[in-house]
Amino acid sequence: MRFRASSKGLIGVDITSATVKLVELRRAGASYQVESYAVRPLREDAVVERRIQDMGEVVDALSRAVQQAKPHTRRAAVAVPASAAITKTLTLPASLSDDEIEARIQLDSDKHIPFPFSEVAFDFQRLGLNARYADQQDVLLVACRQQDVSQLTDAVLQAGLTPEAVDVETFAMERAFTEVRHQLPASSGEEDCVALVDIGATMNTFHVLREGRVVYSRDTVFGGRQLTEEIRNRYGLSLDEAGLAKKRGGLPEDYPRSVLGPFLDTLEQQVGRSLQLYYTAGRKQEVRRMVLAGGTSMLPGLAERLAQESGMEVSIANPLARMKVNSRIDVQTLSGDAPALLAACGLAMRSRP
Repeated sequence: MRFRASSKGLIGVDITSATVKLVELRRAGASYQVESYAVRPLREDAVVERRIQDMGEVVDALSRAVQQAKPHTRRAAVAVPASAAITKTLTLPASLSDDEIEARIQLDSDKHIPFPFSEVAFDFQRLGLNARYADQQDVLLVACRQQDVSQLTDAVLQAGLTPEAVDVETFAMERAFTEVRHQLPASSGEEDCVALVDIGATMNTFHVLREGRVVYSRDTVFGGRQLTEEIRNRYGLSLDEAGLAKKRGGLPEDYPRSVLGPFLDTLEQQVGRSLQLYYTAGRKQEVRRMVLAGGTSMLPGLAERLAQESGMEVSIANPLARMKVNSRIDVQTLSGDAPALLAACGLAMRSRP
């Protein structure tokens, strides 16, 4: 795993349970330009809980995404799920070189990593001098199983891309949130706590960010696919037809009350429960605003209901809002997909001029 950024444009590849998402960004002055992007569906159970179960299906979907996007670069960044990674801040002598830090981590691996070192992929980054001890430095250690890294890089390679870096999904979300923060009201100071609710196909993740860093996360197995299943069962549609109807409308008049309403009720309850558990965990910083992300975040009425229930301002994330867009991209379609591109965008933001 490599923390260093790409020297040119970079493709962020986000492989979820329902889709493969690809975003190519290039630095343009102080900001970025979206050079290409694509979103391609995956068959059910090809990816389960962020882990690839059907490599052939994932490679095929990613290859089709590459063909659709026609990116200018082949360098790509992917991310392991936060649940698969171990992150720790170590305090080490400030005099240690990078080689010495690496040797120290290997020597003390049994203290920091709960599985055999021969199975580990790890990286580290210096964070600067320790706040209390001038002769010590803080070092961020990130580790995961090598098989988790190999699975992602193999998929990227088979799709014709070159894996440039493997990140952790949480870090990618934090990076993308630096763009999302510009959507928040000017009165939102850096110390404000913001709830970021990422609602995907099978899971929703409730993050709390303080000063732009994730300080709390909770996953719940419930997402947009449950709504698709309800539509399919109630109206006798195929899964593909139900998915299209959910996006494009045209469902019977009873849909908002009989299907969408109960789904929104459950989602609202789960978000409220996650917020309650955040405070129960002893967190004292008040969450002042909520930002929704993920493909399900744009359901009609969801933001309004969460705002009414929580008493917060609720907005929908668009990490690409301030970026320039290559003329070959349909801006309206990109805006519709933007809330689901948070992780892919954060991965692609590793690029430098």
